[in-house]
Amino acid sequence: MTDPRIPAAFMTPGTSSFTDFLATNSPDLLPGRRATPVGAGAQSAADLAPHGTTIVAATFPGGVVIAGDRRATQGNLIAEREMRKVFPADEYSAVGIAGTAGIAVELIKLFQTELEHYEKIEGTTLSIEGKANRLSAIVRGNLGMAMQGLVVVPLFVGVDLDDPAGVSGKIYGYDPTGGRYEQVGYAGVGSGSLFAKGALKKLYRPDLDEASTVVALVQALYDAADDDSATGGPDLGRRIFPVVHVITGDGGRTLPDDDVAAVVERVVAGRMERPDGPIAAIEGGA
Repeated sequence: MTDPRIPAAFMTPGTSSFTDFLATNSPDLLPGRRATPVGAGAQSAADLAPHGTTIVAATFPGGVVIAGDRRATQGNLIAEREMRKVFPADEYSAVGIAGTAGIAVELIKLFQTELEHYEKIEGTTLSIEGKANRLSAIVRGNLGMAMQGLVVVPLFVGVDLDDPAGVSGKIYGYDPTGGRYEQVGYAGVGSGSLFAKGALKKLYRPDLDEASTVVALVQALYDAADDDSATGGPDLGRRIFPVVHVITGDGGRTLPDDDVAAVVERVVAGRMERPDGPIAAIEGGA
């Protein structure tokens, strides 16, 4: 006998997708199904919401690192100095967010629940490719809000535990329609990503170890903040530093603030001597 207090939908066998379950039974709870206030235009709706920027990621042998600055902006104002934009999705993956902050955080929570729900229903975890596809569907579900200016663009990373060549790091970028694109080596998203990727183009090497990859990403975020007012640089006075998350075959971990602070302090000290940052060696030149 079923408990009358539990709706029948919760007792009916169905999909392993929590997002599909919500779409069928409570579509109003999905972030992308919420309407903007009556009379609000696309531009005004976008201007009312704080926006998060800049996320960078890079792979190294056996893993991947993702890092994000802490600033959220609202027009020309700093709306938040300590926003977290990098979140673990599960034990072996993580996601960083750029775009409309409130909706982005809701999408990440939905994605985390999606992965947990699948594991409970199926008794196994999704492959890294499967996780990337599930996130693509969630981003696509926000297309209506994106058309109103409330855009969310994530950067998804994880490790492929089934790679015959050994555990390997993976990076996936997205567009507002849910298009998914695997990135090789390094990637960035957000308003400062143009400058961050320019820095990584000179600093990144596939054979960097974990510690060096972290340094390269902190350098890239520094360069992004140097040229993009929406990206927050390291704040030594307030002790506000980037969020850095590392994933290997042993799982994921967010680096403690003290560890990130030590890296940031070395980077800042170097910038006192060379404000534009380290110079990449030229190979094969005269």
